[in-house]
Amino acid sequence: FREQPIFSTRAHVFQIDPNTKKNWVPTSKHAVTVSYFYDSTRNVYRIISLDGSKAIINSTITPNMTFTKTSQKFGQWADSRANTVYGLGFSSEHHLSKFAEKFQEFKEAARIAKEKSHEKMELTSTPSQESAGGDIQSPLTPESINGTDDERAMPEVTQNSEPRAEPTQNALPFTHSSTISKHWEAELAALKGNNAKLTAALLESTANVKQWKQQLAAYQEEAERLHKRVTELECVSSQANAVHTHKTELNQTIQELEATLKKKEEEIEGLKAEIENARELQAQRDSLTQKLQ
Repeated sequence: FREQPIFSTRAHVFQIDPNTKKNWVPTSKHAVTVSYFYDSTRNVYRIISLDGSKAIINSTITPNMTFTKTSQKFGQWADSRANTVYGLGFSSEHHLSKFAEKFQEFKEAARIAKEKSHEKMELTSTPSQESAGGDIQSPLTPESINGTDDERAMPEVTQNSEPRAEPTQNALPFTHSSTISKHWEAELAALKGNNAKLTAALLESTANVKQWKQQLAAYQEEAERLHKRVTELECVSSQANAVHTHKTELNQTIQELEATLKKKEEEIEGLKAEIENARELQAQRDSLTQKLQ
């Protein structure tokens, strides 16, 4: 096989929503194998992933591509040919970093391969020295001046006869160069179109980032408000606990005072009884005193 996998990993695959260009749409229900392939015949690197028999990633790496880490376990890249943005969610930061390193490595290899291809095409399109220098003239001989016997035997060509058109030696390189020029003009137009799409996507991403920052600021403000509310409730709870403790202490004090009061009342009752007895004794004494007189 001319195309072989050179690095594989597992990740959850996503694509940007083609309608909103904002939300991620999962293209795999679970983690799938994502592989880098190398085509030795065309000298091309590709990222391919299959979910069953369905190809959910088929992206050819070009020197203009950039793989961006958007979090510790998520990365993305834009493919202008597929007119989409791919996203990969990894199980760990290590797997993400390894995939990013390979992306950069194969991107550089694609750049070098493209430069070599350009050099080869330029060499092919350059006319040979033999073509540029013209025909080499042969030395003068009697035959070249007067013509050979066969040439003299040929009938003369009339002025009205049209000679058969023969391709010149320089025609082929010129046509080839023109074809290459048209090819690169088409490539340039495609690159301009892709650049415009990427610029639009970048502007949209910038707007999305601004919106996300605003949402983040709102969330932070709400979190701060909730934190203050929790602190207030904790203070109220602490105060309630203090009031409850104080109430318990007061109840204990009241119970102690009630017990003391009851004890004093009993003492008072005892004193009243003693006073009553003392009065009776005094009355008896007074009565006896009168009788003795």
